[in-house]
Amino acid sequence: MKSTVETLSPTRVRLAIEVPFAELEPSLKKAYREIAAQVTVPGFRKGKVPTAVIDQRVGRGAVLNEAVQDAIPTSIVAAVREHDVRTLGRPAVEITEFVDGQPLRFTAELDVRPELTLPDLSTIAVTVDDIAITEAEVEEQLSSLRDRFATLKTVERAAQVGDFVQIDLAATVDGEEVPGGTATNVSHEVGSKQLLPGLDEAVAGLGAGDAATFSTELVGGDFAGRPADVSVTVRGVKEKQLPALDDDFAQLASEFDTLDELRDDLRTRLTRVKRVEQLYAARDKALAALVEATDVPAPEGVVGEEVEQRKQAMADELERVGASLEEYLSAEGKTEPEIEAELTQAASEGVKIQLVLDTVAEQEKVEVSDDEFGHEIVHRAQRAGIGPEAYYDQLVRSGMAAAVYGDVRRGKALGLVLERIKITDASGNPVSVEDLRGGPEADAHEHDHDHDHES
Repeated sequence: MKSTVETLSPTRVRLAIEVPFAELEPSLKKAYREIAAQVTVPGFRKGKVPTAVIDQRVGRGAVLNEAVQDAIPTSIVAAVREHDVRTLGRPAVEITEFVDGQPLRFTAELDVRPELTLPDLSTIAVTVDDIAITEAEVEEQLSSLRDRFATLKTVERAAQVGDFVQIDLAATVDGEEVPGGTATNVSHEVGSKQLLPGLDEAVAGLGAGDAATFSTELVGGDFAGRPADVSVTVRGVKEKQLPALDDDFAQLASEFDTLDELRDDLRTRLTRVKRVEQLYAARDKALAALVEATDVPAPEGVVGEEVEQRKQAMADELERVGASLEEYLSAEGKTEPEIEAELTQAASEGVKIQLVLDTVAEQEKVEVSDDEFGHEIVHRAQRAGIGPEAYYDQLVRSGMAAAVYGDVRRGKALGLVLERIKITDASGNPVSVEDLRGGPEADAHEHDHDHDHES
């Protein structure tokens, strides 16, 4: 096999490969074996059909095509190794010349990792917002906690916003009952807008035994997108009663003896949350500054693949919630080209960040231990809802184990970046990564967010 490499851009090369016909022999034999195992020819056992009969029944051209498709990936791998090309993404292959008995000539264009020159990480400086906790924020947290310990008391009056009602629902379209459109004894908070549009307005002012009808547009099922008439009957009205804000409440809702101690704890928790926000901000700003300082080019092929993946993920999510692309665009107030441009921009930035972190990992000789890799497998398996061994087997079968290893390595490289850069708050005070880590909650958030920039 002979090959040459041509640099098309800092992120793309073209391999020109020539494979002598004699070197295609293993692929030809494999193609004949596989075709022989698939075809049935009277008088011959399956898998024992002679090559001449396969040529006659299936055609020599089909066998040659099978052999070429088998030989091309192997040849590309050999050429990549010969020229020490650091590949990214899938190659675009074009067969330039092939005749039976003659050499196979083809080209393969593929993205490659660009050579990057990193700046001294200590020269990267970012500024994050000051941490400020207001009393209003503390009281909002206290109010939310108080709401969780509220009790419901049946009242003999019309329902008001904030009350809970027990209701029966029945939906029809043009007089026809909607499948799954009937519900009995449903609990609903008036004003929460958690069920059908128009329901809150219909039940406000109704008492036990009262009924009303309202119109709404269905979002799922056979009648999706069509207006439906919904009858609602109120079975009962319950008023939400909040506990008094005192030391007794603190003892009920927490491990603290006094309300002041509970407020102090809520203030501490809010501070921890804002430290996590600072960490996110420092991370995003550091990566943006590092990408800009490194002048990272974005490999077009890899970005294109990432855009297609993101578009498919968007389509899957829209299908899951029963919405169309047109409805999504209308709700967002955007056009399809604008969404495409946003996806391309996000994918491009994600790929650039990945390249920078890979370079940091190489330059700093970042390694991933078996324990670290195993921890990531367990974490992802839990999120996927399957066992770690089954999840790892899936990764191996799909060839994605190396990608997960790369994700963990990039996460460690990101941590190293945050340790080396200069971080200050808006008041000019230096802030360290240790300062930003606000306890177990911060570590968990950071772990989940390490992969937000993966491509």
